[in-house]
Amino acid sequence: MPDADQSEDLRALVVDDEREVADAYALRLRGFCEVDTAYGGEEALSIIDESSVDVVLLDRHMPEMSGDEVLAALDEGGYYGRVVMVTAVDPGFDVMEMPFDDYLCKPVDREDVRAVIDQQRRILAYETLGEYFSVESKRAVLESETAPERRESHEGYAELADRAERLEARARRLLDDDDIVDGFDRIGREEL
Repeated sequence: MPDADQSEDLRALVVDDEREVADAYALRLRGFCEVDTAYGGEEALSIIDESSVDVVLLDRHMPEMSGDEVLAALDEGGYYGRVVMVTAVDPGFDVMEMPFDDYLCKPVDREDVRAVIDQQRRILAYETLGEYFSVESKRAVLESETAPERRESHEGYAELADRAERLEARARRLLDDDDIVDGFDRIGREEL
């Protein structure tokens, strides 16, 4: 689990139309991770659009914009993070088609909230790491096999390098162990 020194590294968003409930979950996460609260679906989407949120704790039953609608908007928008439904709505078979990552029924105690956030952090870290390795291997082979002037003039290469840099930073931020990322750089990809 992240310790107090790592609290800025993981960012969670608690979304619930009941202010007391959202604030209670946010309080349970204080000192464990950076946490924001939203008291409605539109506000949640705005926060996610403006900042990097790793894990969303999302109430399913909210007026105006339901958690299901927020979830659909996140899926359609290509949200790159994890979503945990935290709700009093009993799940039915409809959940089989919903793009969330975990489902908790209220009430959820402090340790369970922290445990689910940490579990989703680790999953996201390894997903990000896998994507970084894939992108970085392409960048590394192009760097070893093409002339610098060709890479500098290629728009796609610049985008690839930028994406690799962003993925590496996020993986390092979410992982407990930088050695995993550093080990990738030690693999030789040059022509033999």
